[in-house]
Amino acid sequence: MPKSEGEKVCQLCPRLVALRNEANIKNPDWHNRPVSAFGDKAAKLAIIGMAPGMGGANRTGRPFTGDHAGDLLFQTLDKAGLSKGKYDRRTDDGLELIDTIIVNVVRCVPPQNKPVAAEVKNCRGFLLDTFKNLPPNCTYFALGRIAHDAFLTAMDLRRASFPFAHAARHEIGNNSVLIDSYHCSRYNTNTGLLTTEMFETAMFLAAKNARIGNWA
Repeated sequence: MPKSEGEKVCQLCPRLVALRNEANIKNPDWHNRPVSAFGDKAAKLAIIGMAPGMGGANRTGRPFTGDHAGDLLFQTLDKAGLSKGKYDRRTDDGLELIDTIIVNVVRCVPPQNKPVAAEVKNCRGFLLDTFKNLPPNCTYFALGRIAHDAFLTAMDLRRASFPFAHAARHEIGNNSVLIDSYHCSRYNTNTGLLTTEMFETAMFLAAKNARIGNWA
């Protein structure tokens, strides 16, 4: 995606701005900017990730596009009947999500793939802006503890009341539900913390709860 001359880009987080600038010097043809949500703005299922990956969304400009985590995520979305078209690690692959949206709690790539609390807080308004058009009975699917905790804080819910666990289902009020999964990162799959079957179990639970895809 070409950058517009003089374009205003978020400057709220010094660490993230510095890393973006470094990436832009090394790879000026990459996105190297905040990554917006992808999918249906009135989705029944909201998938919540942590942050863009350097060689994934930071490069391509679309959440989870271009790295290992995206390979597993989009493969599973297809199997669940939540997408149409073929995922091909690029933004012009024609892929569309069905009744689903993907958003990260931090929109810019963080050092060592780990955002700090202040960066999560700075991005909270953008996260809530994504949520405002979702139906009251939306199903939320958190990928990892950071996404889980950030979501609960954004929704003004007590973390202690909703402990994170893989494939856990939490009723959070107003007929909304939060379902957890370990993050679909290369580290988690390589170490065996998360298998393809485990991820499918959690994703299918979320789709079934939202009554979309193969469970419509």
